[in-house]
Amino acid sequence: SVGKPGTGVVSNYSYDTVNATWDAIRTFKGGTAIFTDPKTAVKCGGAPQKIMYLAEEAFRKQGVRDRTRILFMNAKPTNFTAPTYAGTFRDICEERGIAINLQHDLVALRPQSREAIFATPDGEKVERYDLIHVTPPQSAPDFLKRSTLGDAAGWVEVHKHTLQHVRHPDVFALGDCTNLPTSKTGAAIRSQAPVLVANLAAHRAGASLTAQYDGYTACPVVTGYGSLVMAEFDYSKLPAESMPFDQNKERYSMYALKTYALPQLYWHGMLKGRM
Repeated sequence: SVGKPGTGVVSNYSYDTVNATWDAIRTFKGGTAIFTDPKTAVKCGGAPQKIMYLAEEAFRKQGVRDRTRILFMNAKPTNFTAPTYAGTFRDICEERGIAINLQHDLVALRPQSREAIFATPDGEKVERYDLIHVTPPQSAPDFLKRSTLGDAAGWVEVHKHTLQHVRHPDVFALGDCTNLPTSKTGAAIRSQAPVLVANLAAHRAGASLTAQYDGYTACPVVTGYGSLVMAEFDYSKLPAESMPFDQNKERYSMYALKTYALPQLYWHGMLKGRM
């Protein structure tokens, strides 16, 4: 039922269903809107919140916000990985009347009755929905999970600083399919790539692996039409910001960077190996 008209169930995480999200938001007449975040790591850890903030603003513009209840159902114990930024997003949710429910893991939907079932520390909880955006649990591909490259959860198991596999020294890996304890973003891969290249070359030459990845990642979290919090942090989960100002607040400048500059850098710089 995901992405089917009239069901109220949408997800941005599939090419086949993403267009239905905006259709459901722009035709929403009020009721309960739920946005989920699973236990697993997901591509772009802030994405489950981005669509929620955009939907909330759309509801205001459409004149249905006063009859809309918005729930953020997050299976994780915190609403954002880095505590410094987590406080900012909590404040944004409080200001906009968005209820955060932590350790609420979506386990089933009952489309006929429009009920979502969540596993919580206190047992099963049922919430009725008029609209639900589902962020699905994510994992490495099955061929990696079945191989000797994966850890217990199936992610390619590499040293978090050198990116060398912990059991297969001739294997190096980076990106979304690894078990690196950082957010799965393009910014993280951009920082991992030169470390992998340097260490792979050193390994082939029989030299020590001296290049080190510090866990840097960037999560540009869109908080509305024209506002964004540019979260940058490393393995310490402390800010590792690159701008000469406090990034832990909503800014139009960061929204413009994300909207207009980063796509150009991604398609014409990163993917072509120019940066």
